Amino acid sequence: MILYSVISADQVWEGAIQAPPSYVEVTVQGILMQVEPLDEGRARIVRLLNCPLRRYLEPGLAPGQIISFSPGAG
Repeated sequence: MILYSVISADQVWEGAIQAPPSYVEVTVQGILMQVEPLDEGRARIVRLLNCPLRRYLEPGLAPGQIISFSPGAG
C-alpha cells in the first residue's frame, strides 16, 4: 500500500496500533454483560449478553453507560 500525504508518517500512524481494551463479563442486576473496567468498582458497558428483551431499551443499560459493580461478582 502506498500512502501519499503531506503529513509525516508518524502522525498518520499515531494510535493505529493499540492493544485492545480488556473486557470482563459480569452479572449486574441479573443481567450478564460485557464491561470495560475503568477504576475501582466502576465499568463502562460494552454490550449486554443475556437479558430479557425489554431490558435492552433501558437507557441505563445502553452501551457506553458507566455502572458500579464489584469485580468478583461476575
